[in-house]
Amino acid sequence: MATPSSPFSFLGDLFNTIGERLQPPDWAVHEIQNRAVLFLNHVLQQEPEAQQRLLRQQGRVVRFQWRFVTMELVATPAGLLDLAPAGSVPELTLTVTDDSPFDIARAALRGDKPAVQIIGDVQLAAEVNWLVDHVRWDVEDDLARVIGDVPAHTLGNAVRRVVGALRQFVGSRTAGKAGGSAVGPAGNAE
Repeated sequence: MATPSSPFSFLGDLFNTIGERLQPPDWAVHEIQNRAVLFLNHVLQQEPEAQQRLLRQQGRVVRFQWRFVTMELVATPAGLLDLAPAGSVPELTLTVTDDSPFDIARAALRGDKPAVQIIGDVQLAAEVNWLVDHVRWDVEDDLARVIGDVPAHTLGNAVRRVVGALRQFVGSRTAGKAGGSAVGPAGNAE
């Protein structure tokens, strides 16, 4: 008897098909990358230790790849990031090996990093890993600047509870599948 595929596999296949056929224009990709760099620099400016570490890596280029998306960043003399000039040779290439955006989201909800293939300078890879492990966006602080401290804290608590519940749900689903058949909400074996 054939097992029915999950709706997530259908969505993953749909994402693959659309991603392969519809490529955004170069100007749109460049603009999105510029916005991503602005956001990363905003987060980095909240962490002086991260800026010091990037300062030591100035001029070095790191390429990030996932499926058909590629972004090359260079550390600046200010301890921030910028898009690497065209034709730059990366000293480190980090390729996310998970193809499915849903698998990556599931791993993130569990608190795991996605699987990454590392090619290039090991010391630079260690610095990037430190940044990933230690630099966090303080959403609540940024939100407090717009709506005030108390509403931002209340909203932050609510979001943390929702994320905690999602992590617990994903963890229970993963543990159930690892231990054999999982029992669904109606009590039926899946």
